Amino acid sequence: MQTRRFTGWHMTGILVAFFAVVIAVNLLMATVAIRSFGGTVVANSYVESQKFNRYLTQARAQDQLGWKDHVALTDRRQVTLALAGRSGAPILGAPVTAVAEHPLGRAADIPLIFHETAPGRYASDRALPAGRWQLRFDIDHGAQHLLREVM
Repeated sequence: MQTRRFTGWHMTGILVAFFAVVIAVNLLMATVAIRSFGGTVVANSYVESQKFNRYLTQARAQDQLGWKDHVALTDRRQVTLALAGRSGAPILGAPVTAVAEHPLGRAADIPLIFHETAPGRYASDRALPAGRWQLRFDIDHGAQHLLREVM
């Protein structure tokens, strides 16, 4: 049996194939990254960083309310919210609104208005399209105010 010699041409072929695979993978990853990012997260990160302490104060105030919420999506893709106070009693008659945002900003925001279907249970006025949505709730109940973000 005659053995074949490993020549410079063989090594050149291996190197060309290796770098072709590396370049192809890099081009694929760059294309996927560009197509999947929908835009800006915040307009000015420095300005948002200056508001951080205010956000923490608002979060502590909301935690002190002791409200408990449970968000769910029905089979028809309608958003439901169960809302209870610190004692577990349902929170009645609270005006509830929300904005559904696509996490990457690829789809337009969808404003949602909720109506009370049972004591402490609220349902959205419209269904969400298929996909992943981030919900920002705004709930007022007398002097108490709750802002909640749910993914």
